Amino acid sequence: MRDTRESRLLLVLLVAIAFALITVDIRGGEESPVDGARRAAATVFGPVEDGVASAVNPVGNAIAAVRDSGERHDRIAELERQNAALKARLGSDDRNRSRVRELDNLLKKAGAGQYGIKAAEVIAIGAAQGFSWTVTIDAGSDDGIKRDMTVINGDGLVGRVTTVGPGTSTVLLASDPDFTVGTRMERSDELGFATGQGDRPLSVQLLNGKAKVKPGDRLVTFGSRADRPFVPGVPVGEVIRVDPSTGNLTRNIFVRPYVGFSKLDIVGVVVQAPRTDPRDTVLPPKPTPEPTVTVTVTPSPAAPSGAPSGPPEGE
Repeated sequence: MRDTRESRLLLVLLVAIAFALITVDIRGGEESPVDGARRAAATVFGPVEDGVASAVNPVGNAIAAVRDSGERHDRIAELERQNAALKARLGSDDRNRSRVRELDNLLKKAGAGQYGIKAAEVIAIGAAQGFSWTVTIDAGSDDGIKRDMTVINGDGLVGRVTTVGPGTSTVLLASDPDFTVGTRMERSDELGFATGQGDRPLSVQLLNGKAKVKPGDRLVTFGSRADRPFVPGVPVGEVIRVDPSTGNLTRNIFVRPYVGFSKLDIVGVVVQAPRTDPRDTVLPPKPTPEPTVTVTVTPSPAAPSGAPSGPPEGE
């Protein structure tokens, strides 16, 4: 439209009419004379608005979803971090509880034998100093450790110290083929020498070829002169097989050691031997056999021949 005097007058007239209609509509409320026209406009333009809203709302929802998705991702990541930390703490707690039990068993064993010990942790395993079955512990000469001291744990004999450094020591395990220790049988006091066989049972040669021994019998260390390298009374293991007697001067038996050499953790180096030989007192109590349940069945007396076996008729 061209900017002329007539067009300006028309614009002013339209604005005045618009203000007049607005005033009438406000004053009329629900009875407004323009309400019908407004409904007609809503009928015409409503579908268009809905279509625009339908087109725009998914975009808005998508934006909100992306924003919420980011928040959820951050929350999930935080929960995963908390879960990992909780698992690590629980694992650490389980580990600590296990080590506390090991240390408690070690102290009980040392107390039963009256051994003065220096507790240590196994920090390495493997070949050292030419030996095959050894471990390294975190205690050395600075802790009062010396060569040829007995090493035990809560189960029994672990080995002996072979090499000592300021802060660490090497322990030759009782399972090593080069390891030999004097033994004493429980109750019978039969003497012998136990030798390591790697991951197989210990081989024990009894000095008495006619000694009476059976599976289940138990052995402890006999002890050495001046208590080095072995103090007396340390549990060694349990007999699992006995070779038949051949009339030789000695007799061979095979012993399952009490100590699990593949899972060592907390050990104790005996730095002070007991004043007296504890003999069998350090051995664990033997399990009490479960009583065998017997059932006595009393047979009922046989009925006389020809007598009725059931109740009389009518009952």
